[in-house]
Amino acid sequence: MMATKHSSRTTGQNLAGWLFLSPVILILGLFLFVPVLMAAWVSVSDWGGRGSPFSSNVSFVGANNYASILTDGGLPTRDFGTALRNNVYYVLLVVPLQTIVSLILAVFVNQRILKAKSFFRTAFYFPSVTSSVAITVLWLFVFSYTGPVNKVLSWLGIHGPNWFQDPRGIVHLALSGLGVNKVSALADHNLLGISLWDWLSGPSVAMTAFILMAVFTTSGTFMLLFIAALQAIGNETEEAGMMDGAGALQRFRYITVPMLKPTVFT
Repeated sequence: MMATKHSSRTTGQNLAGWLFLSPVILILGLFLFVPVLMAAWVSVSDWGGRGSPFSSNVSFVGANNYASILTDGGLPTRDFGTALRNNVYYVLLVVPLQTIVSLILAVFVNQRILKAKSFFRTAFYFPSVTSSVAITVLWLFVFSYTGPVNKVLSWLGIHGPNWFQDPRGIVHLALSGLGVNKVSALADHNLLGISLWDWLSGPSVAMTAFILMAVFTTSGTFMLLFIAALQAIGNETEEAGMMDGAGALQRFRYITVPMLKPTVFT
């Protein structure tokens, strides 16, 4: 009798758990797993982008699409290489920059001697909750022909709106200023349809602006994570380091940063 009641209670708890999980499972299935499966099918079919990818006119082509972008060396290969290069530069710049900036902001607003902490936390977090439309309008104004960026550049002798439309990367732009326009040893070797010289070009000026916008709009969110982690460390650890004669930079490097590794990983 007791075993039957326990089994019924366990079954009821399991049903209640699945009931509460069902909205999340439905949302993830509809907007995550189903699109992933559709993308997997599209990658091995000859669907051209019009109509349904599951229509009778769409055929299975196996790995032909992958061969086209990886080995053929034509326009699909160059487009794939360009997209991959842009993503690599975006990740390599955005992730370290937003982590470093958010950590610096968190350490700054977590100082015990700092007054008006709430004001600074709100100010630094505000871009993260601001409408993307408003941020885009702000960036359009900043980088417009009559905007403050062009105004500052005009003081440095750089005139005209074409600098923002230059497709070259910032590394190539810097080297061209030094008189280096191409390195033959790199230009003669290709990877995914793009020369090694172009792989090392760096992000374009326009893409750099997008990278700065991403850092500007996300650093506030990660700042909150670092603030929570810094407060979890406690003042006792900081005071123990001071008692051992460690300076502020030493305490930050050898005590604070190692204890923040889980948050940095997140």
